[in-house]
Amino acid sequence: MTNTMYNIKKNDTVELLITDINNLGAGVSHLEDGRVVFVRGAVTGDKIKAKIIKVNSNFAVARLEDIVEASIYRDNQIFCNASESCGGCVYRHITYEHEKEIKKSYVKHAFIKAGLPEVVINDVHSTNETSGYRNKAQYPFAMTKQGVVAGFYATKTHNVVPAFDCALQPRIFGDILRAVCDFANENKLSVYNEETGKGLLRHLYLRYGKNTGEIMVCLVINTDKMPFEREFVARICDEFPCVKSIQINANKKNTNVVLGNEYRTLHGERYIEDILCGVRFRITPESFYQVNHDGAEILYGLAKERAIAGFDKKISLVDMYCGTGTIGLSMADSVSELVGVEIVEGAVECAKVNARINGFDNAKFYAGDAKDIESLFASVEAQHGALNPDVVILDPPRKGCTPEVIEFLAKRDIKRIVYVSCDADTLARDCKMFSDLGYTIGEVEPVDMFPRTGHIENVVKIQR
Repeated sequence: MTNTMYNIKKNDTVELLITDINNLGAGVSHLEDGRVVFVRGAVTGDKIKAKIIKVNSNFAVARLEDIVEASIYRDNQIFCNASESCGGCVYRHITYEHEKEIKKSYVKHAFIKAGLPEVVINDVHSTNETSGYRNKAQYPFAMTKQGVVAGFYATKTHNVVPAFDCALQPRIFGDILRAVCDFANENKLSVYNEETGKGLLRHLYLRYGKNTGEIMVCLVINTDKMPFEREFVARICDEFPCVKSIQINANKKNTNVVLGNEYRTLHGERYIEDILCGVRFRITPESFYQVNHDGAEILYGLAKERAIAGFDKKISLVDMYCGTGTIGLSMADSVSELVGVEIVEGAVECAKVNARINGFDNAKFYAGDAKDIESLFASVEAQHGALNPDVVILDPPRKGCTPEVIEFLAKRDIKRIVYVSCDADTLARDCKMFSDLGYTIGEVEPVDMFPRTGHIENVVKIQR
């Protein structure tokens, strides 16, 4: 099948051969005039009929109408009962083995684009569990003709798609979601309206400790107090004994930000606990904690191997962007000294607690902003003493490190850096800068923390 049409226009029906798929889950086809056509739900190797819904000079967007000949990579099993408009599982149509190949290729192309084509990208590490792996969910509420529902925003909208049976969440999340919506309907609780700024219920926020079974329920509301709070606690605790913490979060601002700054505990403690890499962690509502527990154990295990391999001593380690200390503390039993640095003061306090409850007296945590890296190190050294780390762990936000951080680490002659990244493009960009400053970039280890989505984490050792 060839794609020969030149003068395509909106509402035309075309036959297309899908030659690729992007990280948003759209199949890619090419017209003979060079234009690209994106078709959501199409798979590499599919021959399809599609209806053009958008055209410009460089590309077109089409809607899949019929599969003429299915690709060998297409997975016809129903992965999730949620509407496809949810948009979360962009790879729900393809086999998981092919998904891993796509993600490896994506990482490889990021390094080629950054000017590092020689860097080896290893096969994707994964638990191979594609469903039920998420331990955190935030569901916006909506008011429908049938009453209060909750789910996820459809792609590029704020229209709520009900998601009581999301395949990525543990089943109990859907059960709790139904119970909360039933309680809201029975007690005629209102739902927040973004246009008017009125209404009570904004989001239901759930967290789950996989190794402890503990669950946190957090209701985000548009006021300080909710009607029937006592009855709500009784209902949830009676139906779900595994719920160890019930929180109210007050978010009274007209904003897209999910959580406000004020929490109130209705039941239990302000935290739940989980065990990750043999370390017990307290998880507060605002704590960063990897959403895929078993995937995180693979990720942190790879990072630890690369941090300590080859040393004949216990090392000194600095964990930049340390959050609540999860990566550093997963290595604390194998280092002589762990120093964690994080901009969010609340996260630093959580890291200190996590070190204390696990008996790690070799771990210290400090608050500071890596944007001003020289002042940050000077401040930490004024409190802690001289820092001469054998290894620095970098786990920055999606935007990666600033040039100042990379230049400073090179100037300090840090011999080994282990970089954990949630964005292959910024990782490759930063590795190119390290390479230009005299570092060798090791083999990249992709870890699929988010099966069925377009995201991939990576670990790489960067050596002087």
